[in-house]
Amino acid sequence: MIRKILAVLAGYAIFVISSLLLFKLSGQKPHADASMFFKLLTLLYGTCFAALSGYVLGLIAKTSNLNLNYVLAIIIAGFATFSLFSASGSHWTQLLAIFIFAPTSILAGKLYLNKNINNQL
Repeated sequence: MIRKILAVLAGYAIFVISSLLLFKLSGQKPHADASMFFKLLTLLYGTCFAALSGYVLGLIAKTSNLNLNYVLAIIIAGFATFSLFSASGSHWTQLLAIFIFAPTSILAGKLYLNKNINNQL
């Protein structure tokens, strides 16, 4: 049980820390409007780290289903939804998190499971 909790926390930490680093190092404010280039960069960057978070969750938890990936996706989307309704400014980052990054963490868990199934055959 502790392994599963740590797996979800590690997955979420990967996602959040990578996001914080992107905005800190770029100087872009997450709730400010951004250029199309930066939005596309964020889309690619966030998708990669959301996938990494879902995959690492699988590596740590070693489960045979996607239940924990769904938990991670709900946490990602939940915090983004809370931010969407409580923050002012542009909401493009929250929308990416809800509609792209959260589902990507589930897809990465599916990739992990498929890889494990193929390795066991």
